[in-house]
Amino acid sequence: MPDSTDATTSVPSTGRPLDRDSGKTLRAPVIVERLMEAYEGGVIELDHTSPFELLIATVMSAQSTDKKINEITKTLFVKYRTPEDYLSVPEEELQTDIKSSGFYRQKTKSIRGICQALIEDFDGEVPLRMADLVTLPGVARKTANVVLAGSAPEALLEDPDAGIAVDTHVTRLSKRFGFTRNDDAVKIEKDLMRLFPRQQYGPASLVIILHGRRVCDALRPRCGSCVVEDLCPSSLIAGRRDKAKQARAVGTD
Repeated sequence: MPDSTDATTSVPSTGRPLDRDSGKTLRAPVIVERLMEAYEGGVIELDHTSPFELLIATVMSAQSTDKKINEITKTLFVKYRTPEDYLSVPEEELQTDIKSSGFYRQKTKSIRGICQALIEDFDGEVPLRMADLVTLPGVARKTANVVLAGSAPEALLEDPDAGIAVDTHVTRLSKRFGFTRNDDAVKIEKDLMRLFPRQQYGPASLVIILHGRRVCDALRPRCGSCVVEDLCPSSLIAGRRDKAKQARAVGTD
């Protein structure tokens, strides 16, 4: 992992060094650039070989871990290869196959509903447009953005409706970085889309999620190992207050 400071980074208009007190519009793209370098551009940790597999895995990942989902899909994706396959077995059988993911009854209904919609409306193929993806049962913007970022980054770049996937990690880090004061995922996404250039939309969420998992832990953030510590207004090393916790404490909208 690169060194946590970059003394050559400066505010373009003034030449002053960029630091944790610089405006968020200046810090945000630099933070993402550093995280992209640290995490090799960002990767989806859900195993998949197609947009369809990524869609199913993402739906199952709710309230679970990528590690657990990868354990399940190792055999699931051998048994079920097409939307028709998920509809060809009794609902109870699919429930049993994904039971260890948690909330398996609701996830089974969502998966079968998605597969039915794909067959009826999209010739069995996953559409690679936000407007189409969110018409699928149980698919909201977060899931749609993950699918686009992970399997169709060029489509995401060209789609004016696509944006940035906001999960719990992105929510927490966006507050710690001072990028947003909102709790609502849709509002957070809009805040982030105003800060990042479009070419960063896809990788931004991927690298922020990885950073949240590996370094910027919810309870014990490892600020000493952080590549953007010098740009973070919540740095414990600098004696700053955690803006994510501060927002919860005051009930910030």
